[in-house]
Amino acid sequence: MNQVSPYMQVALAEADDETARYARCIKASRKVRWEIDADVIRGREFDLEHAFLPAGLSKVGELAFLTGAERRLLSQVQGRTYAYVFGLVERFIGAKVLELSGRHWLGDQVALEALVRFSDEELKHQELFRRIERMLEARMPPGYRKVADPNAVAAAVLGKSTWAVLGLTCHIELFTQLHYQQSIEPQADLSPLWKDVFRFHWLEEVQHAVLDEIEWKRENQRLTPRQKEQAVADLIDLVAAVDGILQAQASADADYFLRVAGRRYTGEEETGIHALLLRAYRFQYIVSGVQHPHFVRLLGGMTTPAQMARIEAALAPIANG
Repeated sequence: MNQVSPYMQVALAEADDETARYARCIKASRKVRWEIDADVIRGREFDLEHAFLPAGLSKVGELAFLTGAERRLLSQVQGRTYAYVFGLVERFIGAKVLELSGRHWLGDQVALEALVRFSDEELKHQELFRRIERMLEARMPPGYRKVADPNAVAAAVLGKSTWAVLGLTCHIELFTQLHYQQSIEPQADLSPLWKDVFRFHWLEEVQHAVLDEIEWKRENQRLTPRQKEQAVADLIDLVAAVDGILQAQASADADYFLRVAGRRYTGEEETGIHALLLRAYRFQYIVSGVQHPHFVRLLGGMTTPAQMARIEAALAPIANG
């Protein structure tokens, strides 16, 4: 009788465990499935008497010279950008997930269904954020500017190694959960519609983070040491590219706020607004993710101490800037 080697027993057990995790994601996806009009928007408009992004993320409380109304407006500018950035990153996430699903076409059909559902939900999220942008454009003062084109960003990101793209994606999905659970959900005075947008978004991102982790680990096992070195360099490049977008958007948003706030500020105050927005955006889209305990464990488990040191050195100016 042929016996299965201990190595094969471990490999088969891991494969069974992966299939079970894919299956749990499918079950959760079916349970929380929502539609844009019927469940999220429900015929409502955005109420500009409420803040959008909570103070824990927007950092608006750090600017003592702003009035309550001005803090609310600055939170709305940041909230508009928050929705725009998610629509931006989900363009490349959806494309990458569709690409990865090809690895399962003739294999694990449970995994295939999980990733197809993932890509379908990402397409829905993109449409949701396009709808939100059109609604906000109609309600907020004119002049808001988006600094990056989603297709151009996606093309640049997808030119990097799959390991790096999945690392960036996992980081995004994890901070999405952190932001909602720790900042958005607990704050009672936010715009009800804006809050619902990110509640429903979060419901599906929970499953996406699990799938990101599975696929990232699978990709990690494929790489040679030389390929891993390049993948780490790619991840560092991607974080730098994200920071470049954040610097440009923070500057554009500060200029927009200063035009529409309704009063003049001193030069020192204007500088403070610009600095606050960059600090807030770096925290929202980079620092809160790379400091997430689970992301730290995942990344540390896939890299050498020397590679982690390179990543930490690249992040230091962003985290401390």
